[in-house]
Amino acid sequence: MPSWATVLIIALGGAMLLEGAVYALFPGGMKRAMREIMDMPDRQLRSGGLIVAAIGLAIIVVLLQKI
Repeated sequence: MPSWATVLIIALGGAMLLEGAVYALFPGGMKRAMREIMDMPDRQLRSGGLIVAAIGLAIIVVLLQKI
């Protein structure tokens, strides 16, 4: 089983890969999304961020249990 540090580095690399690909493929869409995000209330952004983080953690935990 890989160490937590290895898993964290792999997850960070995967996140960077996906984020970079979205900006490279859809720069105009990302600019529009950023404008919309600037108009969102902090509470809504915080809630959405926590939900996405929890889903990401759940995926990592499930995958680690399969290793």
